Amino acid sequence: MSEAPLRELREQPFALLAELDQRLRAARFEAGEEQFWTGLAFRLGEEGYVVPGDEVREVLTPPPLTRVPGAADWLLGVANVRGELMPICDLRRLAGYPAPAPGRDSRVVVFQHPQAPMGFLVDGIYGHRQFVPGDQKHALVDAVAAPLGDWLLGAFVRDGASWRVLSLHRLSAAGLLNQAAA
Repeated sequence: MSEAPLRELREQPFALLAELDQRLRAARFEAGEEQFWTGLAFRLGEEGYVVPGDEVREVLTPPPLTRVPGAADWLLGVANVRGELMPICDLRRLAGYPAPAPGRDSRVVVFQHPQAPMGFLVDGIYGHRQFVPGDQKHALVDAVAAPLGDWLLGAFVRDGASWRVLSLHRLSAAGLLNQAAA
């Protein structure tokens, strides 16, 4: 491919990025490079987790909350997010771990649910991570206690760091969120 089309796209940044992405994907395919899986990495305490990218709508700084009287301690409250009322859950408390007060790095991961999006407070976001099939280490899932272990899809190890794959779909399907009334 010639560089002329890229020069023509210099004034159109989105089109330029799309063209570069398409060329990179084509080069990887031609080189026979392995396929990869991408997810949003976050932490709970010192543990690293990844949520499948298609389960995340957005990441927010914790918004102001209105507490729900009589709700479970893991339901922090509801927030107005761009005109939509959204429940915000503390993922650490939901998993049965003690939760410290939210810190500077705390973020809300918004679950891409078709009927009722909800937010999950996490201790920090690492950004997107990519893994290849050789990075999978399912034995890491067996070592995790329920209920968190019930919501895991698998695990990866990359560059010496462990990443458990947490499914927000599994978490919402487990029915625990329906028990928000204390």
